[in-house]
Amino acid sequence: MASLLLTRICAPQSQMRGRRLLHVCQALHGVDKNHLAKLRKKTGFAISNCKKALEMHNNDFEKAEAWLHAEAQAHGWAKATKLSGRKTTQGLIGIHIEGNLGAIVEVNCETDFVARNEKFKTLVAKVARECMNSVTPRQNHGVIKEAFSEEHLKGFQTSEGNTLGDLLALAIGTIGENMSLPRAVRIQGSPGTHLVGISHPSTLDQNLQTGKYGAILALKSSCELTEVAKQLCVHVIGMNPKVIGTLSDPKASNPDDETTLVHQEFLTDPAKTVGEVLQEENIEIVDFVRFESGEQTVDIN
Repeated sequence: MASLLLTRICAPQSQMRGRRLLHVCQALHGVDKNHLAKLRKKTGFAISNCKKALEMHNNDFEKAEAWLHAEAQAHGWAKATKLSGRKTTQGLIGIHIEGNLGAIVEVNCETDFVARNEKFKTLVAKVARECMNSVTPRQNHGVIKEAFSEEHLKGFQTSEGNTLGDLLALAIGTIGENMSLPRAVRIQGSPGTHLVGISHPSTLDQNLQTGKYGAILALKSSCELTEVAKQLCVHVIGMNPKVIGTLSDPKASNPDDETTLVHQEFLTDPAKTVGEVLQEENIEIVDFVRFESGEQTVDIN
């Protein structure tokens, strides 16, 4: 017995390291490697966390994924609370349009570096999609435009059953910066109304556009829309009109008229007014919404 004890005490360090390595390999052997790779790719969490989740749930992929998100959520809320006092002065405008439904949202963060992060852009895309799909489309004969504050947005239920507030907290915990959802507008056009949106500088990814500025226009036309429709969006971003106005109104000679869309010089061709372009193209602007990252209020005309 004493001899055996002495042998263990005097065992070479390489032998002890070999035993530890064997133990680690045996532990890894118990994890489904395909599940591990898939879980790592799907969630983006560290491989050690994914391995732990699978070990705890006997390689049940769905239970392991749910546990990972629950753990991250708890961490996210703690991080969100800790960072809540930090200013969120950077961010992106996101635009998502499908048919006659669209949404324009603002998601903010602390630094421009994070605003360029792919995970942050994924968050913006998710918020825009969920905002657009959060209610059943209603029958209407015009345009329905609804504005939402951060309080409203955080309570929106997502397709996964959690809330946008939960999603935001998870992103804060993962990325490590404070974030906010200052505002959003959902817009629904009636049949025959075309929604056209654009962001600037523009980044397009699967129906989502992101940038520092964004605009959605609701247009009606008896003809097929041309490139002018997008140029009108660019005009709204660049010239920041406050009201549409009507073509029959005479152009007034006062400072307020500079913010009336139909009387502004068309950004693409300053020799014409927007009203003249609309007449030439047989287009009617029914409504519009414009966002600029960092604005303090939602301006709904």
